[in-house]
Amino acid sequence: MPTCTLHTLPYQPDPATYFARLRQAPGAILLDSARPGAERGRFDLLSAWPLQQLQAQPEEKGRAFLQRLRDGLEQLGSAQLPDGIELPFAGGLIGYLSYDFGRRLEHLPSLSVDDLGLPDAQLGLYAWALVTDHQLRTSQLVLHPSLETAERERLIALFEAPDGSASGDFKLLAAMQGDLRPEQYQAAFDQVQRYIQAGDCYQINLTQRFRAPCQGDPWRAYQALREACPTPFSGYQQLADGSALLSFSPERFVRVSQGQVETRPIKGTRPRSADPAIDARNAEELRHSAKDRSENLMIVDLLRNDLGRTCQIGSVKVPELFSLESYPNVHHLVSSITGQLANDKDALDLIGDSFPGGSITGAPKIRAMQIIDELEPSRRALYCGSLLYIDVRGEMDSSIAIRSLLIKDGQASCWGGGAVVADSDWESEFEESIAKVRMLMETLQRL
Repeated sequence: MPTCTLHTLPYQPDPATYFARLRQAPGAILLDSARPGAERGRFDLLSAWPLQQLQAQPEEKGRAFLQRLRDGLEQLGSAQLPDGIELPFAGGLIGYLSYDFGRRLEHLPSLSVDDLGLPDAQLGLYAWALVTDHQLRTSQLVLHPSLETAERERLIALFEAPDGSASGDFKLLAAMQGDLRPEQYQAAFDQVQRYIQAGDCYQINLTQRFRAPCQGDPWRAYQALREACPTPFSGYQQLADGSALLSFSPERFVRVSQGQVETRPIKGTRPRSADPAIDARNAEELRHSAKDRSENLMIVDLLRNDLGRTCQIGSVKVPELFSLESYPNVHHLVSSITGQLANDKDALDLIGDSFPGGSITGAPKIRAMQIIDELEPSRRALYCGSLLYIDVRGEMDSSIAIRSLLIKDGQASCWGGGAVVADSDWESEFEESIAKVRMLMETLQRL
């Protein structure tokens, strides 16, 4: 099998040092573990100038689009890394699936308004990437065998030259405001409760959107937010129309490595406090909360079912249940579900069988998505979709794009939500939806 070429560069703990040189290039994208502020991620991955941009077309079914992605990987061609090298990417696809890509996989109503106009999916096919390994403290260009010599030389020169790039300014032109008044949120919450009492569903992830007019350089906003809220599944994607996706997610959707599958749903949240005693008390309250553990378990059961559609029979396990993970603004309750990919399935089959993530829909999933479409007035766009890569070896990792912003057409949008179950209180859920994105909104308002 053809082998990728590696070109070693000086190790950079912050990928901004390298990404700033190409952030305005066609297809520029960064998947960022947010080191050193975040501690759980190992790799950063960035690229630009894709060979193709693959965008979901009007009326195209989800499975048909996933097959086009599969065809793109075949066109790029198989490759392996040199012996003894452990890196996540050897050339392949990088990009996003919006939450609304799920409409192409399942039969859903179209009641909510698509007022942002973000394509449901866009992934580039990349013959190279710059990958930083924070465990081994290396930064390397990974060059697919198909990449032409002249392009290899151009990329090496680009990253070896001194960095002369600078980010511009960014500012909000007004404070971010929620689309829903408290009484509107309460009305949606009450309808969820009626559906739960009727036996339609057990849990619904109810979301509200926050917006403000803005101007300036989205990369400046990303750098400020990364500093304030470092999370291991961060990312930045520049779109051709000048829009930008900014994500600061703590949550993995699904990962495939050598056929092993893992998903890590988050369900259960408490705010952080500057007072160590209060902070510790919040963490312990979450850890022992029967309500939050019940919510988490519902989603674990849902995801066991989703993974079971693509994994070998009997291979799906739950090695981790109700672990506490803490981030700058919140504590989370996290579980892990694993499996072994079936011999006749690949990472794109896994996406088709499990997207969008159950932790941000509710249970049962399809009915939850129908209720979300009925009760949330506008489509979620990037929020609760995924930033992901899939390489020519079949390796994949993907986030659930919570704590995410879309900067488009002079407007910054972000979303906050939470799980509503039978014993939820509407005022607490309303406040939690704000608390989850408060740090994002306040950081932007200080710029």
